[in-house]
Amino acid sequence: MTPAPSDVPYGSGLLSPGWTGSPAASATEDQAWLRALLDAEAALTRAQEALGLAPEGSGAAVTSAAEGGGFDVRSLAERARGGGNPVIPLVADLTAAAGERHGPYVHRGATSQDIMDTAGMLVAVRTLGLVLADLDRTGDALTGLAAAHRDTAMPGRTLTQHAVPTTFGLKAAGWRSLVLDARDRVTAVRDSLPAQLGGAAGTLAAFTAYGADDATALPAAFARELGLAAPLLPWHTLRTPVADLAGCLAFTAGALGKMAADVLTLARTEIGEVAEGSGGGSSAMPHKANPVRSTLIAAAARRAPQLAAVLYGSLAAQDERPAGAWHAEWEPLRDLLRLVGGAARDAAELTEGLQVDADAMRANLGLTHGLIVSERLSAELSALLGRARAKELLTELARRAYAEDLPLHRLLAEEPDLTGLDLGELTDPARYTGSAGALTDRALERR
Repeated sequence: MTPAPSDVPYGSGLLSPGWTGSPAASATEDQAWLRALLDAEAALTRAQEALGLAPEGSGAAVTSAAEGGGFDVRSLAERARGGGNPVIPLVADLTAAAGERHGPYVHRGATSQDIMDTAGMLVAVRTLGLVLADLDRTGDALTGLAAAHRDTAMPGRTLTQHAVPTTFGLKAAGWRSLVLDARDRVTAVRDSLPAQLGGAAGTLAAFTAYGADDATALPAAFARELGLAAPLLPWHTLRTPVADLAGCLAFTAGALGKMAADVLTLARTEIGEVAEGSGGGSSAMPHKANPVRSTLIAAAARRAPQLAAVLYGSLAAQDERPAGAWHAEWEPLRDLLRLVGGAARDAAELTEGLQVDADAMRANLGLTHGLIVSERLSAELSALLGRARAKELLTELARRAYAEDLPLHRLLAEEPDLTGLDLGELTDPARYTGSAGALTDRALERR
């Protein structure tokens, strides 16, 4: 049976497996936004009561009305078309719910953007807390992987080709460094997100008209009620908080995307150096175990920059309140929060279950017949034979190694000028990982 349109929940996530079912999905759904809008309205009344701008008991009454339920999201969405935002119909419903005595103190002196922006900051703070929890899980898992594989040699790859050996520990430590960078940026932004309160044109004039001796004290009182930062100025058209959100979310998606891109490469059938702990199936090929977590993270990393670009574009907001600029932010902001929240959830699951095949890494080190250590050999042989002769010899032996399918150390052993050199040690990729171990140790000192 085909469901009627009214029976299909908005944002059910049918086309969004990356964030569906994640903590961030619940924290950004319509009901969560409605909760934030109501929290903002109730906090505004409480703040005005605390400063003597509303009668005693009004804050509690409006808060009780806001928490009492009965607000219809679908109805609010439909009525929002009349004024271009959902705050206008919500104020009408909350005023009625607060009753004749306390209703007049709902939304008094504020403008719709004050409440929308503040609610957006509340949703962001709540969602970023969930993101941080998953980033911590990811960081912890990567700490374990980096330590366990500190000296596990593998091919280093540059421009898609084998370069020189590295270690999986250093690679995991690099992923961890990006995750911790993301954590620090998300934490800093979350802790700085401010409430918004300015009134019709950002002058707080209405609050003065309602009796405030110093209306500039009200935004800080409002912010305290909500646990948000106090704004220095009304930021209706000063969109630094939204731009900061865009930046930290896009960075986080990209940081996790780097790790996912590496896993997708290393998990290829012909490479097989890592595997997701529980790969996804295929509708047509029963043998497949697809790296689904990495795939979904990679998808989020590709979408996030474009969503962030919309938010950055809204910085160019005209006048004291813009037409369209702040309206354009709502959906991209929610999409970014959802995408990054889902990616953080998937990254935690990916790293906690990641399987590392050290034997495959060792085998792949030999794919170039030992030439992966040619850089080291060039340095060693130049000291012995001279730079020109060493280059000539290595070029010739590289050609023969491929043409005759022979390991480089056997060909080197045929050269009389190299008698006495420990060719086994010189051509062992595991003994040419440079300072990878020390760099891994240094990276793991960061907590």
